Amino acid sequence: MHTTLVNAGTLAAHLTDPQWLIVDCRFDLTQPAAGEAAYDAGHIPGAVYAHLDRDLSSPITATTGRHPLPDPEHFAQTLSRWGVSADTQVIAYDADNGMYASRLWWLLRWVGHRAVAVLDGGFKAWTAAGHPVSTEIPARQPTRFRAQPNRELWLDAEQVQARVQQPDWRLLDARAPERFLGKVEPLDKVAGHVPGAHNHPFSTNLSSEGRFSAPEDLRRRYEQSQAGVADDHTIAMCGSGVTACHLLLAMEVAGKPGARLYAGSWSEWITDPRRSVATTD
Repeated sequence: MHTTLVNAGTLAAHLTDPQWLIVDCRFDLTQPAAGEAAYDAGHIPGAVYAHLDRDLSSPITATTGRHPLPDPEHFAQTLSRWGVSADTQVIAYDADNGMYASRLWWLLRWVGHRAVAVLDGGFKAWTAAGHPVSTEIPARQPTRFRAQPNRELWLDAEQVQARVQQPDWRLLDARAPERFLGKVEPLDKVAGHVPGAHNHPFSTNLSSEGRFSAPEDLRRRYEQSQAGVADDHTIAMCGSGVTACHLLLAMEVAGKPGARLYAGSWSEWITDPRRSVATTD
């Protein structure tokens, strides 16, 4: 069973394995149709497509962030349509850095499916290795996936607010430093960060080649950001609960399981004007 990362060679060796499901998660926050268009133009053979807004999120409401968690039963229906069963090994990939694939990785863990991993380096690594690309849409046998969501894996805004100022909790924000500090904000109506949060950009999880850094390097960086706080008292957030999953995956790769997701993240936090906003580190 693969539960964190796989490389292109490992995936290629299982390309025709009926117990393996490949899911293309390519997406662009500024062009929501771009990922599916890229899939149609060419994808890893046998891969199905997961749209971030349609398949991996619920509709936005006035009090949610930009990518609310999907309803567990609706998500289970999606997984059933893709042919996921209890013994299916799921491999998620996106264009390159794992930003969107990590969302599917976390969602599957949330609903009780641990046999899920991310293709390290994504579609870029796959094509760079000379592996085949297809435009064929696969026909998979539907299943009846039963979701068993674990509410302990994520926190809401009220839970985060109650913990963020406590010294034995640590809130890590995966956004780029300029967004964390409120210097730029390309996606949300308010700039800044949750008071008490610490910036840990998801890009620091990656090597110069765009792949996940070695476990020991990841561990060192997270230990610095956590400053002695336990893994199960560490919370990951970002703009909308997507990139934060990249932090949670990296911590698993580093041998530091147990951190939790602030599912609504910054875009949910700012829906209530009574919640404070900070713009200094």
